[in-house]
Amino acid sequence: MRTTPHKALAACISAFAALAATALSLTPAAAAPHQAPSAAAACTPGQVVANGGFESGTSPWTQSQTGLITSRAGQTAHGGTAFAWLNGVGRTHTDTLSQSVTIPSGCSTATLTFWLHIDTAETTTSTKYDKLTAKIGSTTLATYSNLDKNTGYAQKSFDVSAFAGQTVSVAFTGTEDSSLQTSFVLDDLALDTSGGTTPPGDSTRTPTAPSYTVNLSSNTSGTVWTGHESASFTNASPTPLGEVYLRLWDNYHGTCSAMPITVSNVTGGTAGALSVACTALKIDLPTPLAQGQTATIGFDLGITVPSGADRFGYDGAFSMLGNALPVLAVRDGAGWHLDPYTNNGESFYSLASDFRVALDHPSTLLVPATGASVDTPGTSGRTVTTATATKVRDFAWAAGPFSKISGTSTAGTPINIYSVSGISSADSQSMLTTAKSAVDAHSARFGAYPYGELDAVIDNNYWFGGMEYPGFVLDLVSTTALTHEIGHQWWYGIVGDDEYTSPWLDEAFTDYATDLALNKTGANCWSSVSWASSAEKITNSMGYWDAHSSRYSTVVYGYGKCALHDLRRVLGDTVMAELLKDYATSHWYGVSTTAEFKAAAQAATTTDLTSFWTQHRIDG
Repeated sequence: MRTTPHKALAACISAFAALAATALSLTPAAAAPHQAPSAAAACTPGQVVANGGFESGTSPWTQSQTGLITSRAGQTAHGGTAFAWLNGVGRTHTDTLSQSVTIPSGCSTATLTFWLHIDTAETTTSTKYDKLTAKIGSTTLATYSNLDKNTGYAQKSFDVSAFAGQTVSVAFTGTEDSSLQTSFVLDDLALDTSGGTTPPGDSTRTPTAPSYTVNLSSNTSGTVWTGHESASFTNASPTPLGEVYLRLWDNYHGTCSAMPITVSNVTGGTAGALSVACTALKIDLPTPLAQGQTATIGFDLGITVPSGADRFGYDGAFSMLGNALPVLAVRDGAGWHLDPYTNNGESFYSLASDFRVALDHPSTLLVPATGASVDTPGTSGRTVTTATATKVRDFAWAAGPFSKISGTSTAGTPINIYSVSGISSADSQSMLTTAKSAVDAHSARFGAYPYGELDAVIDNNYWFGGMEYPGFVLDLVSTTALTHEIGHQWWYGIVGDDEYTSPWLDEAFTDYATDLALNKTGANCWSSVSWASSAEKITNSMGYWDAHSSRYSTVVYGYGKCALHDLRRVLGDTVMAELLKDYATSHWYGVSTTAEFKAAAQAATTTDLTSFWTQHRIDG
């Protein structure tokens, strides 16, 4: 989860996603319809834009003139070979491109995404001479101009769930003035839908108690891993479980025709089509599982790490593998949660699970990972690092010739700092000191750290600031950022939440915990609050924040933690401290919701908090 001091930078970084339609070796039609999940009968998660990568000619697109959909020289595709090239003629000119789409009425989530490259001969830094307008139906989603020129493609994302049940046009109009060309180049459009509005017969979260067994072997650099994964699980719900979904989250960082995460040779079920930009894979079970029954699926797994200092990427000789292992999606009262990946924050929602992961790698590489690790000799020149973790929501690791230092916090937690080249020994020691202090401070407030050792991988090239996984964090050299990421071990790691629907439950709570650990009181911070619109709320989902990315950090992190500081002032320091510790205890390895936290806060005081929630725009 991105840390507050670096969010402004994060908003400026282009993602590495792709939204063309293809799938594994199973079927090339990621957008192909498939049977609706039994728990969300009103919505079949899928992708409704046809030929979004323009690789299948012009149909069903309507273009104002022949040749807008092209592969001609002068521009390049984001994925594949074809793209849509609007304008670029250097005179008064208008181009239009549109397609009619139907957004299913039963889907509560609908996200339109596309990749846009803009180049221009205009030299002004202040005047919008040439423009591209993106619309759905009669609603303008965004307008771009020559001032938005970029050297590559940037992904744009919009929440269009308000159009569920409608047939509307997705349309782009490009206009140029009388001189100096601007080219607007579009590729890999998708409109992903999920989230049934018809709930199952109960709100039980399932499949529960997942247990993952993974065996992978790497190439010499640690950038390619191949092997096998199996997942055992139980249906906790009285509603039969006829299928499961695997989230292949890191396919966001590639294209559907060249996926970083590949799954093949599935056993224990029948693999269906990929959906949600190739990050969700449906697996139909041979027979529906009744409540309390257990099943196991298995599959061959391939992981190819892309270039880039990212939570999934390699920075020189150092590879980071966050969210690389496929994990089971969650079905609850809202149906299957198949939200799109967000690079602005997090989309992750998973239940506490057990992992046993064996990583075979060259002995020249150190491999920090989630859980407790044991190294044993492998074949000549190789080592097998076996990591075991219980009651964690995900598993991550890194590989590279790291420099490593270790220590133990005052309360007894082993800490390992792994630094990439260029990090000074003084900075590594500083981060070790920070980690010791942070893990003990958070433990004292919210409950003892349960995951044994804690590994931190330090790299000042991370564009995102920091990111946490259970027992494993990525971070810059920053006291505040590292304290924040370690705080996430409690807020999301131990006390889980649906990060796409309720990002404030982990980010605001963690930033509040960071303030407390660093002896910051948040005095008067609410006095600087200024809302951008009536729709802006602390409790908005990532669908909203992806469409208003410049406000995400300010509201979710800043206003969110200030609201908690204000709540502390209403309740008193002692009551607030008891509230959070008791709340963490009661949700230990479980899932938190806004409604549950509000109820717990109200139970801790005789003061009616209704006006407090309204003033602070905390809904739910």
